[in-house]
Amino acid sequence: MMAYAHILKVLHRRLRQTATQLCVQKCYVVHTHRALCTAPAFVRLGTKISNRSSPEDRGKSVSRYQSGTPKPSAAQKVKDAGRDFTYLIVVLIGLGVTGGLLYVVFQELFSSSSPNKVYSRAFDIVKSHPEVIGAFGEPIKCYGETTRRGRRQQVSHVEYMKDGLKHMRLKFYIEGSEPGLKGTVHSESKENAETGKYEFRYLFVDVDTYPRRSIIVEDNR
Repeated sequence: MMAYAHILKVLHRRLRQTATQLCVQKCYVVHTHRALCTAPAFVRLGTKISNRSSPEDRGKSVSRYQSGTPKPSAAQKVKDAGRDFTYLIVVLIGLGVTGGLLYVVFQELFSSSSPNKVYSRAFDIVKSHPEVIGAFGEPIKCYGETTRRGRRQQVSHVEYMKDGLKHMRLKFYIEGSEPGLKGTVHSESKENAETGKYEFRYLFVDVDTYPRRSIIVEDNR
């Protein structure tokens, strides 16, 4: 009898635990079902509220946004046009100045009639002349006028008109490997009427140290 009573107690305890678990699961399922059923209602409600705005209301909101931007007045348009015109004038002036500078640089560096080109040609002829090389030694270098502070400036030159043609006179200095020996180069060139290029009339070197003498490089007078 005691064994039967013990078995009944165990069965009764297990039945209570099973019933409790079933109840908890049922409550969870019911709660989930209610949540799922409630969600579409909020979605439908929000959709209805959003759909209540008519095309007229939307048009009014757009018109309010557009009317909020003020249209420029006639005075403002004139002011803007004047400012744009001023900018255009400044840009055109800048382009003109830049073009002028480029033209001057091109004439000075690349034109065959520029003083730098004539000076470069004269020095090439002088430094390759055998008598000049024998007197000054190699390598021969050239330079322009020297200031009181010892700074060497550009080559001295003079341009003038004679018989309707351009003439140019140049003067620069040379020295070579011989210590203390310096020379002054003199040249005169005349513009060719057909080609527009300068041609040397004369080109000679004065030896500035004793014994002084002149080395005639070219003489086409």
